[in-house]
Amino acid sequence: MKARYHLPGLFEFYDLYKIFLPLFFKHRNWFYDWCEIGSIYGAPADCLWGGGRVGFGLNGIEKEVLSLCREFNVSARLAFSNSLIEEKHLSDEKCNRLCSLFSKIPGNGIIVHSDLLLDYIKNKYPSFYFVSSTTKVLSEFNQLENELNRTEFKYVVPDFRLNKDFENLFSLDDSQKSKVEFLCNECCLPNCSARKTCYENVSRKNLGLKESAHRCVFAEEKGSYSFSRAMENPVFIGINDIQENYLKNGFSEFKIEGRSLGSALVLEFLLYYLTKPEFHIHVRENIYLDNTLDLF
Repeated sequence: MKARYHLPGLFEFYDLYKIFLPLFFKHRNWFYDWCEIGSIYGAPADCLWGGGRVGFGLNGIEKEVLSLCREFNVSARLAFSNSLIEEKHLSDEKCNRLCSLFSKIPGNGIIVHSDLLLDYIKNKYPSFYFVSSTTKVLSEFNQLENELNRTEFKYVVPDFRLNKDFENLFSLDDSQKSKVEFLCNECCLPNCSARKTCYENVSRKNLGLKESAHRCVFAEEKGSYSFSRAMENPVFIGINDIQENYLKNGFSEFKIEGRSLGSALVLEFLLYYLTKPEFHIHVRENIYLDNTLDLF
């Protein structure tokens, strides 16, 4: 059984992936043989149906993105996880154009929160598979179990706080286990009570609505994202966890967050989760030389 990673930044980090994907498939011995790339997810900037993160992705590169994923047989996922979609938003020209383009290639998916949007896309663009978004904040195990039993979804991303609930997770049957997609590298505090509000504010912003007065305590106390701090999170999923706990117990899907971060930090995720330590320098050299990176 292999771990399948779902990577951030389909549009946001296109320039990184157009270098990294050829490395991954050409120099497969540089990377762990127990893992593979399941998909890359994201959305262009100013995407009305977007959610989870405010869109930072490049516009006007849709065909290039699709061509890259098709070349390496990697599933492209559109992150359409806005939780506040109304009927009037379904006719959005940009999002429908993206769906029309990406639906022409079998094996592409949609990350979705709204059932209204789910039904619309499912009926109009039936070739997609669907992923239940982590923005639903399924933090109770019975919520996760109910979502796993929905036939509309190929994968379900639970709230990160369920990552280590092994007693309940291991009790799932094989078909349910195959649908669980764990969010590995979340930096948010496990005791956060306003996670859903944070996601809703992103949905409001993408729709051009006034945001609520909510203030993120984590951001105020801890500042920006730090991978080293995420690793200290009690529900962080590292590569040893994946090999020793998850794969051995029937779980194979793992999501890496990071669409709103910089490409240098996303590269660190790719090195940690996919790359053998002795080949980190080989990957870095190829990425940095092609990008002529200046640190200062």
